[in-house]
Amino acid sequence: MDPITVEVIRGGLVYAAEEMGIVLRKTAYSHNIKERMDHSCAIFDSSGRLIAQAEHIPVHLGSMSIALKNCLKEIDFALEKGDMVVFNDPYISGTHLPDITLVAPAYEGDRLIGYVVNKAHHSDVGGKTPGSLPGDASEIYQEGLIIPPIRLVRKGDLVNDVLKMILSNVRTPKIRMGDLRAQIAANLLGIRRLSEITKKYGIKVLNQAIDDIIDYSERRIRKEISNIR
Repeated sequence: MDPITVEVIRGGLVYAAEEMGIVLRKTAYSHNIKERMDHSCAIFDSSGRLIAQAEHIPVHLGSMSIALKNCLKEIDFALEKGDMVVFNDPYISGTHLPDITLVAPAYEGDRLIGYVVNKAHHSDVGGKTPGSLPGDASEIYQEGLIIPPIRLVRKGDLVNDVLKMILSNVRTPKIRMGDLRAQIAANLLGIRRLSEITKKYGIKVLNQAIDDIIDYSERRIRKEISNIR
């Protein structure tokens, strides 16, 4: 494929992930996200391959591929247009309980074109101490609420029972509500941007560009590894 087209698409995908982060940061309630910027955003193709990420938290970004793969394996329902899954189980998401992940499928018509994912550190998710980072914890249950992959948004509407369950187990429910809504807003923007790119170039061109981007990334990494003495 024309390398210029590939680079334009790559730039569009990367900036879509950056825009997700901007929305998340500007609409969040907590200082932890607004000022410390303890959040990360990424975009995946329909096969679950990481294709774009913002310059956010390395430990978040490094675990996102595993988190998405595990999430899709764990859920026993099909992700439909307008759905979002929330979870923070470290054995699924790869980090700690305060890091809450939201996964959303992106559709163009009836066709799955990818996934948008963001992860944000919530300043309290319950547990024995405020902040949910007890230094003397002897088991994970003392650290806070464990959320398995479960729908927080279904066909565009909040699942209020799930939201109430989460907010009933934290010390700062209003702030948690604001941060979760910010994460939802970030994913909605990511879906919109991915849809715009798909409409502009077509799914065939987009998928070929994604393959070329991944191949090029692999060549660069292999070259750098070969230079290590």
